[in-house]
Amino acid sequence: MIARGAMLGADQPVILHLLDIPPAAAALNGVKMELVDAACPLVKGVVATTDVAEACSGVNIAVMVGGFPRKVGMERKDVMSRNVSIYKDQASALEQHAAADCKVLVVANPANTNALILKEFAPSIPAHNITSLTRLDHNRALAQISERLNVDVSDVKNVAIWGNHSSTQYPDANHAIVTTNQGERPVPELLADGEWLRGEFIKVVQERGAEIIKARKLSSAMSAAGAACDHIRDWVLGTPKGRWVSMGVHSDGSYGVPSGLIYSFPVTCEMGQWNVVQGLHIDEFSRAKMEATTKELLEEKALAYSCLA
Repeated sequence: MIARGAMLGADQPVILHLLDIPPAAAALNGVKMELVDAACPLVKGVVATTDVAEACSGVNIAVMVGGFPRKVGMERKDVMSRNVSIYKDQASALEQHAAADCKVLVVANPANTNALILKEFAPSIPAHNITSLTRLDHNRALAQISERLNVDVSDVKNVAIWGNHSSTQYPDANHAIVTTNQGERPVPELLADGEWLRGEFIKVVQERGAEIIKARKLSSAMSAAGAACDHIRDWVLGTPKGRWVSMGVHSDGSYGVPSGLIYSFPVTCEMGQWNVVQGLHIDEFSRAKMEATTKELLEEKALAYSCLA
């Protein structure tokens, strides 16, 4: 997708730095060969390496997809400890070798907390430049509304994902809009069953990843890759006027979220900078959902820091 321009546009040449662990070196080289064979005009070079310093050297955009998945019988703290170690090391490599303006997107779960650890150990990278992926959840929310109302997904905008990329996330369609033949209409007005937005809609978006794993015995692939491209594209090139997207970003205290957490907010992007959408009405139901996911993130933060002790 990157090689075809889906991330940075059809006129932006790229040099791809691909990093994997040593046991996967042969497969990684196979990926490099395929990229070369694809003969994509935008690709001006491919670096395939198991050396994290070489991979991070001079990069302007870092998409962190590696992490340690939870396995059967593992305690939550064990998984967190493995990921803290991984992201501490990778943060150090980015700190030392990446471009000064490097933009970072953490995809590997627990994405918000991995991004928080990375931020702690790469202090020279501006906090504004370290983000986590909730665009997949955002896209899932758009798709669910599209199917429910039988409209094109391109005609749905301004859902919001609040909080953690986990089952406590809050998919919020209270401010979502659909473009119809009669103009723009609020999604809640178009739904005969208002309870769907507070029940099934939230549950489906929260649990969609688990449903995909159950169906295909593997986690999301194409949709996750597409969401990562969407995230970076809108961050770098800007969001369309009148539309916002969801990104896990460094909280500045907006909407009562504790400062410093990596928390998903609705944002707009312009000139390579994101800004949290301000002034949205938050009802009691929404506030309770937002506080629940904040509580989980604070617990994850405490657990991660205990692993560092």
